[in-house]
Amino acid sequence: MKIDIPYSPVGEGQSSSNEFWMYVWTRRLATITAHVVALGFTILISLLSRPGTSFFSWHPVCMSISFCLCMTEGILLFSAESSPFCFKSRKGRVRLHWFLQALVVVGGATGVGFMVASKRVSERPHLASWHSVLGVGTLIVTALQTACGLRLLFPNMPLPAPSPPRLRLYHTTCGLLAYLLAVATVMLAMFTDWFQATVRGLLWYPVSLLPLLPALVVMNQIIRAYLPKKKIAI
Repeated sequence: MKIDIPYSPVGEGQSSSNEFWMYVWTRRLATITAHVVALGFTILISLLSRPGTSFFSWHPVCMSISFCLCMTEGILLFSAESSPFCFKSRKGRVRLHWFLQALVVVGGATGVGFMVASKRVSERPHLASWHSVLGVGTLIVTALQTACGLRLLFPNMPLPAPSPPRLRLYHTTCGLLAYLLAVATVMLAMFTDWFQATVRGLLWYPVSLLPLLPALVVMNQIIRAYLPKKKIAI
């Protein structure tokens, strides 16, 4: 004897709701962890550098504050999950984004200045490692990203430019590329003689992987915000 059991969507709806909230809280936890890691890693590098002991000691401090902290926070403040500035309006967050990006440019230029001074004192050649070459590439892409942002900030400038949506896409793309290049540059710094002499043993491995977590969160945020959404006809 065959008994037909009527279909009830209640259980499926509850399961979908639970999966949705689990997904939301997982993203929120990942974003909070990215904030903590960005701040903690910057503090760690600043302590290891012992700023003031030499010209070079200021280079890791300036670069970590600029690219590991300010650039990360400048992107994550637009996160809908766990931005510490979620109470601010969109306009307020854009202004704060520009303030943090200005700190990135100023801090990056200062860090390069200390590195150049250190190379002159030690009489060592410039651009002698992949870390330094990739660092220069990061600065170039950061400058392009800043130029696109300036054009968005001042749309009435008498200069030829693409449409605002396309320019905003260029700005975001250059920003993501600059951030990924910065993360790669920081990770290459882990293989320099200075860092390997400072952080030894098994501690080197977890410390060298710390910049990856904020990078994954930033990539996920930008891709979700700008990935083209296809309309499906039902």
